Amino acid sequence: MSLTRRQVTSAALAAVPLGVAAAGTAHARGRKRTIYIAGDSTAAQKYSDAAPETGWGMALPFFLHKDRPVANHAVNGRSSKSFVDEGRLDAILAAIRPGDLLLIQFAHNDEKTTDPARYTEPWTTYQDHLRQYIGGARAKGARPVLATPVERRRFDAEGNALPTHGEYPAAMRALAEEERVALLDIEALSLALWQELGVEETKTYFNWTDTEQDNTHFNPPGAIAVARLVARELLRTRVLAPRDVVRLHDEIPTSWITWPAPLA
Repeated sequence: MSLTRRQVTSAALAAVPLGVAAAGTAHARGRKRTIYIAGDSTAAQKYSDAAPETGWGMALPFFLHKDRPVANHAVNGRSSKSFVDEGRLDAILAAIRPGDLLLIQFAHNDEKTTDPARYTEPWTTYQDHLRQYIGGARAKGARPVLATPVERRRFDAEGNALPTHGEYPAAMRALAEEERVALLDIEALSLALWQELGVEETKTYFNWTDTEQDNTHFNPPGAIAVARLVARELLRTRVLAPRDVVRLHDEIPTSWITWPAPLA
């Protein structure tokens, strides 16, 4: 079902954490700083009809201090282009406040060359669309943060984990340097993690069930593992301070993941 820009904006504003909405335009130091996520299905909130599929954005709050709430706007199937075209970036920019963070992860759907509504070319239109997120966040006094796309589960015959995103991670890395934006290199880190885990163990991190063998989307252990990578990168890049992150070395129970009822 497609939504109008007004409907997208209204829904996004309704999803803003209550503490943020109440703070209005108060100085960033006097309120909670929210981490907004713009991305695709690998990060998105999932509902009970999709369980056990889990987006890493669902697990990110487990690693953040309570004063760093997450507003997860990632949506299944979106690219950097379609997210903008549907008014979803506008919805974030209507809610985001000075001192907040905008975490941006796209590429999975930008790669769909046969779909003009989503396809972008790595070194031109992909970078052009990412600049809209960067410029929009900065114009609102928020901080943009780029995250290279988390890797899919793919191995060669010798058991080597294979990259699947072509030139998109390199294009994002180059843009981050050009625009002087913090970069979370989740593509490289997740690829290394899948290599460490190996062919069979990685199946327990992806949405493999009795009826589905999904090498793109995560189950609770996978979402928690990727969210841990994101939190560690936010700390490494000094986007967040040590006081902002928690449980980086703790075992997170998968029972903490919950799937709400589908939206009406």
